[in-house]
Amino acid sequence: MQWYCESMTAFRRLETREVKVGDLIIGNLNPVRVQTMTTTDTMDTIATVEQSIRCIEAGAELVRITAPSKKEAENLLNIKNELRKRGFTTPLVADIHFTPNAAEIAARIIEKVRVNPGNYVDKKKFEFIEYTDVDYLEEIERIRERFTPLVKICKEYGTAMRIGTNHGSLSDRIMSRYGDSPMGMVESAMEFLRIARDESYHNIILSMKSSNPQVMVQAYRLLIRSMNEEFGSCYPLHLGVTEAGDGEDGRIKSAIGIGTLMEDGIGDTIRVSLTEDPEFEIPVCRDLVKRYSLRENAVPVVSNIRIEINNAPDEGDIPVVDVLPYSPFEYSRRMTETIDNIGGKHVPVVVADFREKSTITPDHLKSIGYSYDAATDKWNISDAAADFIYTGDKILDFALPGTLKVLCDSDVFILAPNKEKYLPLIHADDYVSLSDELKHSTHFVLVDTDQSWDSPDFWNLLKKDKKAILCLESTNQYPMASVRRFIMTLMEEKINAPIILCVESNRETIDDQLIHFSTEAGALLLDGMGDGIWLRSKDASMKNLRVSGRTYLEVKNTHQFLNNTAFSILQATRTRISKTEYISCPSCGRTLFDLQETTSKIRSRTHHLKGVKIAIMGCIVNGPGEMADADFGYVGSGPGKITLYKGKEVVKRNVNSDIAVEELIALLKENDAWVEP
Repeated sequence: MQWYCESMTAFRRLETREVKVGDLIIGNLNPVRVQTMTTTDTMDTIATVEQSIRCIEAGAELVRITAPSKKEAENLLNIKNELRKRGFTTPLVADIHFTPNAAEIAARIIEKVRVNPGNYVDKKKFEFIEYTDVDYLEEIERIRERFTPLVKICKEYGTAMRIGTNHGSLSDRIMSRYGDSPMGMVESAMEFLRIARDESYHNIILSMKSSNPQVMVQAYRLLIRSMNEEFGSCYPLHLGVTEAGDGEDGRIKSAIGIGTLMEDGIGDTIRVSLTEDPEFEIPVCRDLVKRYSLRENAVPVVSNIRIEINNAPDEGDIPVVDVLPYSPFEYSRRMTETIDNIGGKHVPVVVADFREKSTITPDHLKSIGYSYDAATDKWNISDAAADFIYTGDKILDFALPGTLKVLCDSDVFILAPNKEKYLPLIHADDYVSLSDELKHSTHFVLVDTDQSWDSPDFWNLLKKDKKAILCLESTNQYPMASVRRFIMTLMEEKINAPIILCVESNRETIDDQLIHFSTEAGALLLDGMGDGIWLRSKDASMKNLRVSGRTYLEVKNTHQFLNNTAFSILQATRTRISKTEYISCPSCGRTLFDLQETTSKIRSRTHHLKGVKIAIMGCIVNGPGEMADADFGYVGSGPGKITLYKGKEVVKRNVNSDIAVEELIALLKENDAWVEP
């Protein structure tokens, strides 16, 4: 089965079962609910209540609270009573790891419990164990015996449950049979779901979280397929990218993972996990949900036709898909021709758009990664330097850095003095009348994927053209789906031209722009579609990014913002690495140090280490597991104590937190991962 959503060409919400959490209904095409998680000590009743109220007033429809042991689970009653006394009826969720008895207490008190199948019964020691089928069934029975009491309590008390798999905490049993894979995540949840169904308990929501958006998206798609094949229906889905980090990087990574699924109508409740105060997660959630709640009120009727190159769809429709020419359940980059430094095995390129500048000087290139030193007459080029600059109708009057090339309008290209540095951009309408001079040079073709279906001449020329690089944009109301459908046709017709993804935004705020760019481009990159990215913004007076009540990023230079965003999207999709990557958890009541301050301190010391992945985890719940995806790890192991990891191996235990950052840097140096800034 290839399908994981209702439609890939029109916005159709995935129909799921209905689940009641207190008075809140989730699933069954109800509005997508937004939630967050407190970071206070659960034993501090008033602090937890007051933080919960801030989250609720920001728009949270559920509030999750950690209950790592029996005493915290019991104190949930005091927290709930105090919230009710103050007039707040928002459902509460207990977050449970390792301690089934805490879950059984919480399930009698509050509206929902979250259990992690990777550590609810199993323990993680990173051991490989060979199981016979009989041995494996015995392990399932052991899980059934330990998990069934909670299921019965939830059924008796009307308590909802989230079976929440985390990529970073898959059990050794699952890892031994399925590996560190999306399918392993799915089976981890399905084992628990089957047990619940055997008890006729269905008040269940599921999640498949990972710090890697690619893994996360594949796991949700596989889960939907598995539920449909085994049960004939789907349970509601809670979406999130775990350990996303903070600032624009955290928003971009979350928007790519969550937005990719929501583009296809998947998701009944979401949480954006940021290393920030929890109330600041809610505006990002609401911005994401807003994109799709508007679509639900304007679902088009899609013409039921098979795409033919010479058969245009009805206006406004995207041709339906009969067979997918790729697998949505595993990453495989689309095969393309190699044209100069684009396509083939090259990393995706970045195009900077300077068309609106009346004049362009060397100083302008600072914003896209090029700094000119007049004293030495040399250019300094950063790791996040754009590969192309689009000048429109202008030829530059200064010598360019060695790696930078210019896109310009085709009539300007004819006049360009240096045909090695300048490349023409041709609009699709003019493509069929391409001059001989343009045919024999590398050329970019700007295509609106909504308006090129009905031109046989266009397609016939494209099939033979080995010098064309397609720049794809869309004026469709569902631009990502339109571009994706166009790329599918290229794959069906075995047209291997490289593709630049062109995304334009006129959103008012930085938050909205980050979400729009990340979703439209990131969703395609996760499926291996795209050899470059070209971001454009009509609105240069964008408002400031909202983070923790302060200005995180004041946008004074739109080009710098767009360039940074393009490279961050490529980094988050793991298609081009240009900087240090941080896997940073959002903190909770289990966190054993000041996570926000520590993350900031580590980032300030290590941000120049291109390609190094550093995990900063508040506690051991997902810490050791996420170490497997990181090069180095900094994990809270006790009050004021840190454990340092290299990969998934412990290097130093119980390091005092006041010297732990220096010890981390020493570890980087010992392993040749350090360069002087």
